[in-house]
Formats: sequence, structure tokens, C-alpha cells
Amino acid sequence: MHEDETPGGAGGYAEDGYGPVGYGRYGAAGSGQHVPPPPPRPGRSGRMLVYIAVAVLAAGTGAGLTAAFGPGGAGSSPGISASDIPQPQSNAPGSGRSSAPLNQAAVEARVEPGLVDIIATLKYNSESAEGTGMILSPSGLVLTNNHVIDGATSVNVILVGSRAQYQARVVGYDSTEDIALLELSGAAGLTAVSVGNSAQVSLGTPVLALGNAQGRGGVTPALGVINALNRSIQASDQGSGTTEDLNHMLQTNARIQQGDSGGVLVNNAGQVLGMITAATTSPGPSGARGGTIGFAIPIDSALAIARQIAAGDASATVYIGTPGFLGVVLAQSDSPDPRQQAFDAQQSARGARGGRGGNGAACLAAGQPSGVPATIAPAPAGALILGILCGTAADSTGLAPGDVVTSVDGHAVTTPGSLTAITARYHPGTVVSIAWASADGARHTTSVRLGGGPAR
Repeated sequence: MHEDETPGGAGGYAEDGYGPVGYGRYGAAGSGQHVPPPPPRPGRSGRMLVYIAVAVLAAGTGAGLTAAFGPGGAGSSPGISASDIPQPQSNAPGSGRSSAPLNQAAVEARVEPGLVDIIATLKYNSESAEGTGMILSPSGLVLTNNHVIDGATSVNVILVGSRAQYQARVVGYDSTEDIALLELSGAAGLTAVSVGNSAQVSLGTPVLALGNAQGRGGVTPALGVINALNRSIQASDQGSGTTEDLNHMLQTNARIQQGDSGGVLVNNAGQVLGMITAATTSPGPSGARGGTIGFAIPIDSALAIARQIAAGDASATVYIGTPGFLGVVLAQSDSPDPRQQAFDAQQSARGARGGRGGNGAACLAAGQPSGVPATIAPAPAGALILGILCGTAADSTGLAPGDVVTSVDGHAVTTPGSLTAITARYHPGTVVSIAWASADGARHTTSVRLGGGPAR
């Protein structure tokens, strides 16, 4: 679950978990050989990011757009099944030998038709994110990192080879393992990538990294080798402060850049061995740029999760479709006390451009900052509403800034985070009962049909 800041507002985040203002991933390497500081996620941002210590988020930049998801389903499309996801194949003879040459031009030409540029629109942050994906089926199933589409309200995909463009639907995702499966609308006859077997990868295997580096479009090649196996890293979201532990990663010295997330590490036969996910740059002498350490999710693991998503098999970590969306802005606070939540929101807002205060009924446009209500409902616990997003389900319920949501469908709401977690259980179109206390002390209950929310 990502609890992300409201851009420029009172330090709040949308109850439904829309994307952060500046998205950076970094972390510390886990067991095994020593790895210099924190690998960032090479996959997304809504603005130009700067270097953080020696770590840089490998993502592109883009202008904010306003398209939004329509209602999503509770399962995968009727035409999608686990059989659409390829099984790992034996690696080509000799492809794992360090002495075997890798013909960069030939490998790139073979793999490129199966790759896509991904542009994810974060409507509620007035931003976009750019990354990479790989085509798994001729019908348009695309594998990418979850953090590339996390917080997206719409996703556009451009084929690297033909530059044809498609709208994409989020079939499902696993934020814990950083995997997302997309389906391209109206696609047919596409060229899928050839997958290898990451379990057969050995140290010294020559690889070519291919991804949408710097968000320039197309793919930028980077030669390297597999220089460590079975790595554990902790990736942290600079925007929301959340962290994720990723295990069994492939490590490479290929130069991974912003925008490469969801891209591929391929062997000299053009077989995908891993999906690029994180990178860090170690400092060189006298502060000069040093070498790059990149991390990729083994393709065997990524395909297993994609297969589960395609089968519509939800679990504690795998979410099918996109979540329902209520459309309220909450404080970034762990406190159950609404007054403490208001205080935490005020603290978060220091130094940011101020939002509207008071208890006005006017809704907030996408990207508009919220303020801290002057009057707060006298509820001992719940989720304090800082603002209502225009055109969302909450906009027609009578909810207003200063109200405190106390339950959803009989499930007690004790903190802002609990409201996020509860609504994440539902899909767009689901009718739920919302109970809240208003600023005048009155108690209310109403039914609301959840809208289509951003991916998480």
C-alpha cells in the first residue's frame, strides 16, 4: 500500500493512494557481497529528479495529462488465461559463457520489436511517469514493474519497433514483488519477446540491458555481465517513504538509467533473463562518476506472478484489476485522533505552497492543494477528510472537509491508512456503505458506488 503525499497541499494523500509528487527509489543492499548505497527504482517520475547521494531514480519525465480510467473489473478479461504467459525456456547453448561474444546490434534488432515505452498518467498529481515494458503475447499482454504504473489513472503504450500507440488496461499487479501485467486495447499480431531461464544464469554471463533510458523513447542498449546472483535489496519510495524488500535479484554492471524500469536484461541469444528494476551508481575517485550496479527481477519469478495475475488468482499480495476510488484527501498520519491528523497535516505543509483552509464545500481539482479544516468533527477516531476531489464518488455523498470517516461497510476506520486499506479491498463499481461524523457533530451513513481508482 502506498500512502502518497498530496502535491503542494497540507501533506495529505488521497485515500485511494494516488502517486507521489517526486518519485524516487533508493535502498540498501542486502546479504552477500557488499554493494554501495541505495539502489533506486529505474522507472518513473513526474518531474526532473536530482541525484540523492550516489543514487538516482532511473525514470523519465513528462507533462501532466488528465485522462482517467473507466471502471475496472474484479478479474482479468475473459480472453486472458495463464496459458497466455510464456514458460521459461532453456537458455541457448553457450549463452551463459563469459567467453561467448554478444553481438549488440544483432541482439538489439531481435529483441526491440518485443519492447514498449510506457507513459503512465498520474491525473491527481498532474504528472506522468515513463518506463519500459515487454510484450508477452501477440494479443498484447505486457509485463512491467508495478512502480512504473503505481498511481496511474491512465496508461499509454508505444511499440518500440513500429511506434504504434495503444491504451493499456491494468490487468493486475503485485506491489510486494514489483510486478504489473497490462493488456493493450485492440492489439493483435504483436511480436513477443523470447524468454530464457533465469535459474540457468551463471556469473559472468554477458547481457545487454534495453530500456527507455531517460524517457527518450525507443531503447538504449547497455552492455554488461551478470556479476552477482540471488541478491536481496530494499527499495524505498522517496515520495511516500514506503519500502519494499526484493529478493533473489540478478545483479549487473550494465549502465541502467532513468526510464529503464520494466526493461530487459537479455543474453547473447536475445532471451530475456530478467526485468530491470533498480540501480545505483557508486562514486569514483574524487567524486567522479563510478560504476553502475543494476538489479533485475529474474524472469522466471516475474512470469510466475504474471501467470497468477492472468488467471485472475488474487492473493494477499496479488491484486486483480484496479481498486475502487472514493476520492477523499487525507492527512499523512498514523494517529487515530483526527485532531492529531490535522496537526500532522499542518506540519507536513510547512514549506509547501498552502492549500485552502476552512470547511468550504468546494471540491478540489486534480493537483489542487488541500488545506487543513478549521473545524473538525468530534469523533474519537477515524480518518479526517482534508478535501474532496471533484467528480469522484465522494463528491456526491455530502462528505466535506472536517468530516471524519468512521466505517466502510461495517469495517471500522481507525486511521487514514486503515481507510486506504479498506477501500483497496473493493473494485470500481462496488457499492459500499460509508459512515462518518460531520463537523457539527451529526452522524451520517450513505451508500456510494466507488469509481475507478489509480493503480497502486
